[in-house]
Amino acid sequence: MPINQQILLDNRPKEEATVSNFKLVSSETPALKDGEVLVKHHYLSLDPYMRGRMNDSKSYTAAQALGEVMGGGTVGEIAESKNPKFAVGDKVVGMGGWQQYSVVDGNAPGMLRKVETQYIPLSAYLGSVGMPGVTAWYGLMKICEPKAGQTIAVSAASGAVGSVVGQLAKAKGCRVIGFAGGADKCKYVVDELGFDACIDYKAHPDSKSLYKALKDVTPDGIDGYFENVGGVILDVVLSRMNAFGRIALCGMIAGYNGAPVPITQPQLLLVNRITLRGFIVSEHMEVWPEALKELGTMVAMGKLKFKESVAQGIAAAPEAFIGLLSGKNFGKQLVKLN
Repeated sequence: MPINQQILLDNRPKEEATVSNFKLVSSETPALKDGEVLVKHHYLSLDPYMRGRMNDSKSYTAAQALGEVMGGGTVGEIAESKNPKFAVGDKVVGMGGWQQYSVVDGNAPGMLRKVETQYIPLSAYLGSVGMPGVTAWYGLMKICEPKAGQTIAVSAASGAVGSVVGQLAKAKGCRVIGFAGGADKCKYVVDELGFDACIDYKAHPDSKSLYKALKDVTPDGIDGYFENVGGVILDVVLSRMNAFGRIALCGMIAGYNGAPVPITQPQLLLVNRITLRGFIVSEHMEVWPEALKELGTMVAMGKLKFKESVAQGIAAAPEAFIGLLSGKNFGKQLVKLN
């Protein structure tokens, strides 16, 4: 059995997460038991939700245990099998974590899913045709409820989730406004993804400037908003929301380091009778088949575009993850393992 390199959570962040919170170790991969398979990971997914799991505090999911392999989505292939459901060479997606190999019970429901790579790249199953894509689909379709002619806004618009939100909303006939950090990201969002406008929040150092930029591109207000960030962006969007607007609250990355993220005008939720609903996509597994079918079809037909930032090697994962939290990535952040 191969030697397996793994990254563990060694200690918890005091405030901002750092590379020193992680530890790279090597271990022998255990021999397979009946029903088990050995998965060789090709790509590891890095996602903002992982930052919340590093804290030992109450949240919607259990805290990452110290001294254990960091959890995370993976795609790869079956390297060895003692399960008739899986053959060597099968491409699979699962939650193998920050390591090169994983031993998985092939009979456990939902642990591994075989995927086809003839028309959809393997890495896409960690992005547009994976958890981020379904997150975008659920928040937009089930909470924002887009209708043709309406205006939909989304923060972190060039990221793995936000980019799918915008493209799906455009496909439904909506006008789409994005927020992204930097002129290059905004250019990509408009020119490549087809958004109607994108606001570079880094070019607007205060809320008044940001509000004016948003007002200029939302003359008819905002009907639906997909929130990934929180903070000042949420404040200015609330000021532009139409009556009976819908907000899908997916992430609050502005507050992941523990600092409070106040809403300065909460009365707008009442004045405009806004629906604001937080959601966790893993609690809505019933929609995954429908969402994945639509997303996979769009990717295979070239109607859903995506961009990837790829770090090389398991040792690069911590630094790439820290970069993700500060917006250094462009599109979906992956680590290529083998």
